Amino acid sequence: MAQVKRLTELYEELSRLAPEGYAVGLHIRYATPLVYHNQYPSAWVKYYNENSYYLRDPLVFWGIGSTGTRRWSEIPLPDPFDLLKKAAAYGMRFGAVSSYGPIFSRSMAGVCRSDREFTDGEMESLADITARLHIAAKPPSELSKAQIEALQCIANGDRHTAAAEKLGISESAFKARLKSARIRLEARTTSEALRKAREYRML
Repeated sequence: MAQVKRLTELYEELSRLAPEGYAVGLHIRYATPLVYHNQYPSAWVKYYNENSYYLRDPLVFWGIGSTGTRRWSEIPLPDPFDLLKKAAAYGMRFGAVSSYGPIFSRSMAGVCRSDREFTDGEMESLADITARLHIAAKPPSELSKAQIEALQCIANGDRHTAAAEKLGISESAFKARLKSARIRLEARTTSEALRKAREYRML
């Protein structure tokens, strides 16, 4: 819950910075973000998704291949599908993108407005918020083999008694493994721990 609250606070900071909306992809791995939050105009999001523009978006390509913060007008990559011109038709005339983190777990944030370019100070704020989002959404450390086995048993539908027998441990030891997995994943319930473990690709 603490992580959700912190991310929400940072989204609010982005919202104040971006009158026409923003989008965030955090800890992108295997082309999929661990956390994705999009507040761009809904009509644009629908149009963008229907045309699978994420596969052809120069801003995404730049963010995956580079780190730093750039205005859309400064991105050096070609835009053969005229995405930036099309975005302008939805009120997204000026924008900026920030990319942070290692290539195997990259985080990106994009912001836009309709009236003017982002100032240097706003660009610095975007870079700062992106870095803080990346840190706030950091996945927990890896689970131990015992914790993964315990969660996998639950995922397979085993009850505690059957799972403990399968693993050759007492039921209390099995419950202790589940508890330690919940703590590591900052989850309140075993179901939440299982969901997070799947999202973090630990199972």
